[in-house]
Amino acid sequence: MNQRTDTNTMRGPPVVELSAEQRTMRADVAAGLSAEPKTLPSKYLYDDAGSRLFEEITELEEYYLTGAETSIMERHGSEMAHALGPNVLLVEFGSGSSTKTRILLDHMEDPAGYVPIDISGDYLADVAKRLRLEHPGVPILPLVADFTAPLTLPVPPRPSARRIVYFPGSTIGNFSVLGAARLMKRMLALAGGDGAVLIGFDLVKPLDRIRAAYNDSAGVTACFNLNLLARINAELGTDFDLSAFRHDAPFNTEESRIEMHLVSRTSQEVRLSDNVFTFEAGEAIVTEYSHKYTLDAFAALALSAGLAATRTWTDSDELFCVQLLARAEPDQ
Repeated sequence: MNQRTDTNTMRGPPVVELSAEQRTMRADVAAGLSAEPKTLPSKYLYDDAGSRLFEEITELEEYYLTGAETSIMERHGSEMAHALGPNVLLVEFGSGSSTKTRILLDHMEDPAGYVPIDISGDYLADVAKRLRLEHPGVPILPLVADFTAPLTLPVPPRPSARRIVYFPGSTIGNFSVLGAARLMKRMLALAGGDGAVLIGFDLVKPLDRIRAAYNDSAGVTACFNLNLLARINAELGTDFDLSAFRHDAPFNTEESRIEMHLVSRTSQEVRLSDNVFTFEAGEAIVTEYSHKYTLDAFAALALSAGLAATRTWTDSDELFCVQLLARAEPDQ
């Protein structure tokens, strides 16, 4: 049994009252730790501390993704902006620091507004403040939300010509194939009939290059992964011993994806409220997937969501890809 009930002891700090968001987190954590294999939702990696650690990751030499995507934006940002058109409402899922979006905004013609969506409210507020200073002519309309849930977008100061849903950073790779297709269908619905989706994804490449990006020598990715347990302890009163887990990120060749794991160093128990979850030595919690795609595989994924590429941009080494997707024609 992976789970049992223990009403007599609880080693974690007591939780007096949980917010609605924390109650949802508790349900997600309990469900994930009851699964086989154990999992934790990757969205909870990105609290304020996790978001800042991820920004450190993007600056590491081994983490090729950000540099490759940034080079695409710097080289082709003007072409992208022209393809999007004037008076666009740009809606970004999981905006983080909005680093690549800044490049795009520099080239866009009279945007109706920019809606950065992120789950970390404090971090998003800081980013929005900087964006207003850097782009005083662009209405910045931040939205604290989980982009996988239904969204109500803020209304821009003036009507826009079209909506563009922007999803950079290869985050689409964090979803299963079915989950990615569901999310892309929601993007298409949010963009509307005349809208489009601008999306980044990581390309298949030699495995040594991929593995190094998620197992960096400085250990920043390990800190990022372990911070998930620290967050759960702080918000839910669990008693994860961070020193009793280690980071690992193997590549699953059959599924073409990196799998981030937190591996139990020993047999142990972890308490969440009245539930006790047991871990065997060597047992892993899966915290994140990162799928790698060929162009053909991504085209098939997009088509399953009713989308087709109208423009494709890659970096000079073909490590990464950004595509503009529109509603697929019926015969596609």
